Amino acid sequence: MDAVLEVDNIEVVYNKTVQVLRGLSLSVPHGAIVALLGSNGAGKSTTLKSVSGLLSLEDGELTAGDIRFNGESLKNRPPEKMVRDGLFHVMEGRRVFEDLTVEENLVAATYALTGRGQSRTQGYELVYDYFPRLRERRRQLAGYLSGGEQQMLALGRALIARPELIMLDEPSLGLAPLLVEEIFEIVARINREQGTAILLVEQNAAVSLALASYGYIMENGKIVIDGPADKLTSNEDVREFYLGVGAKGEEARSYRDIKHYKRRKRWLS
Repeated sequence: MDAVLEVDNIEVVYNKTVQVLRGLSLSVPHGAIVALLGSNGAGKSTTLKSVSGLLSLEDGELTAGDIRFNGESLKNRPPEKMVRDGLFHVMEGRRVFEDLTVEENLVAATYALTGRGQSRTQGYELVYDYFPRLRERRRQLAGYLSGGEQQMLALGRALIARPELIMLDEPSLGLAPLLVEEIFEIVARINREQGTAILLVEQNAAVSLALASYGYIMENGKIVIDGPADKLTSNEDVREFYLGVGAKGEEARSYRDIKHYKRRKRWLS
């Protein structure tokens, strides 16, 4: 089996009226890093919530298509069952338990190991190996951590669950450039050393494509272009609209400033 995750032609509707995803398909190979890019409102976070079963919390519904994890459909599978099966969603905004200590946050994440017979102690050591700062602050309340440390804790909780696939939603949001670099270096290490596949949603397209082997770009709820990361990086449209490199030496333009009818026809096919 080539893909750990297959999203096949899905459609998502909110409040039974607003269609957000329109026939979206993508796949994540075992052990790969795949980037999912797009402007604000394109449907990236909705895509991740569709996979992790969190749509119902926001009155959303998967109305067509299928999502498969290791070849098995995720339809009607409870989110907690997905986590135990090896799929972990690190949501935008960290979402740590602010009134618990770092160590207590990690203990809470061991719920995902129920019935799997894996050592919890080894999991803690693995987290502290990747994030030594968390060891230093393990008795501190998570709410008093810096934004970067909270992101480390969110990733640490994912590691505790020993997932086959981690879905990361905007891990660099609100972080200083040096911390962003540190976080992504650790993400690359986790992928390389643990063999964990990663589906990465991130506004920083340059960093995402440098880290990923393959990328998808969304517009208005569907994939408009995809390919190996190096080819996307050299694509004229991607360079102009997402990497901030102006065409033929011109000043770079924002994707949002371009009228819909003036975009490349191939994006709309």
